[in-house]
Amino acid sequence: MSVITIAAALLHDGAGRLLLVRKRGTQAFMQPGGKIEPGETPLAALLREIDEELGIQPEARSCHFIRQIEAPAANEPGHVVRADLFALPWSGPIIIAAEIEEACWVTPEDAQGLILAPLTREYVLPLHASLS
Repeated sequence: MSVITIAAALLHDGAGRLLLVRKRGTQAFMQPGGKIEPGETPLAALLREIDEELGIQPEARSCHFIRQIEAPAANEPGHVVRADLFALPWSGPIIIAAEIEEACWVTPEDAQGLILAPLTREYVLPLHASLS
């Protein structure tokens, strides 16, 4: 299986909600973030991607590495996503852009009613519970 290496943000508002996004032309909700470019650190990729996708520019020190996780890719059959996952508290506005079609703040309970990427369902939601 081919591995897609990404950086992803567990964006949370401190009130029990996390931000999920859905890319244009897809059904599954997932964390904001994206592919790590050659020569780019996971943190640099994360900051670049969330600026492109959500119009936010948090300080690097506010992003806390949680762990590396792997799951089947939601939108690329036969691929595995390997994500460096960072927790990022955020309560400011977001502006969806780039390939993002929809973004929503949800509780883990609300998220169960959505189509979720495997990485989100299997790892991110349980990890979010440990942040609360």
